[in-house]
Amino acid sequence: MGMAQLGNRLYTGESSVDFVGRRKLWFLIAAALVLVSAVLLWKPGLSFGIEFEGGSEFRVSGSSNQDAARQAVEAVLPGAVPTVTSVGQDGVRVQTEALSSGQLDAIKGELVQRLDVPASEVTSSSIGPSWGADVTNKALTGLVVFLVLVSAVMAVYFRAWTMALASLVALFHDLVITAGVYAAVGFEVTPASVIGFLTILGYSLYDTVVVFDKVRENTTEAFLKKDRTFSEAANLAVNQTVVRSVNTTVVALLPVAAILFIGDLLLGAGTLRDISLALFVGMLVGAYSSIFVATPLLVVLRRREARVQALDAEVTARRAADPVAAQEAQA
Repeated sequence: MGMAQLGNRLYTGESSVDFVGRRKLWFLIAAALVLVSAVLLWKPGLSFGIEFEGGSEFRVSGSSNQDAARQAVEAVLPGAVPTVTSVGQDGVRVQTEALSSGQLDAIKGELVQRLDVPASEVTSSSIGPSWGADVTNKALTGLVVFLVLVSAVMAVYFRAWTMALASLVALFHDLVITAGVYAAVGFEVTPASVIGFLTILGYSLYDTVVVFDKVRENTTEAFLKKDRTFSEAANLAVNQTVVRSVNTTVVALLPVAAILFIGDLLLGAGTLRDISLALFVGMLVGAYSSIFVATPLLVVLRRREARVQALDAEVTARRAADPVAAQEAQA
């Protein structure tokens, strides 16, 4: 069965996956992933780049010898543990703690000698801790503003605070897990990483809005026709959008995977790996949360509403009175 045929059967209700009914399993998986990520964020924790913590950076063109670059720093600063990464096919980036002008010149000289490159191919720069703190504050401010605007827009668009809350929980789920993966693999958190985090939140939100829009359409119809419970109408919405979500995610992941795996691991172009890792993990987790977390959580939040309880009770009573019609409606 092709994806198009499967999508059609799920959309019409001929086939169905009980996403909402199995919500306890999905919530357990999500909670476990968030817990593991929280532990990783505590230890070993995130590794912040010099843009956030301050420090000095050297860029060398014309050589990709990371060992020689590391030895050049250790020759001037015994015991130092510099961060050395490849930049393209023939470049090296070296990051250290904040250095004095004399130390900068000494390390630059060592890099020129040990990597056998002209002095013009070695550049250095320093970032003070105050500038790094300013970048951190701006990143946090951007995240908070984003979440506040998301809450307001979702509440106004859907006219339901429950949808806004469910969306925020899904976004929190995506953000924590993506950050946990960063901590696990030891990638540095840079401004590009922050951009990646905000991008995946936007992607996840878009996917959730598409599902919620269908949920609103189906539940509105259910309140009028009294032919489905609220949970059934919401579950149908997930089934109707799941193939679209999977297809969209796969298509979006292909170029990101090319940057992450081919560009970084095979070609050694590490300049984009921070943002590509955030996008790759975030898109996967965002697709999961929009299907398995957001809508089931929405059902849990709304099942105590009097209107929803009245709908479920009426549908149940109708089915009890006419079992044959109930089986035909659910078929």
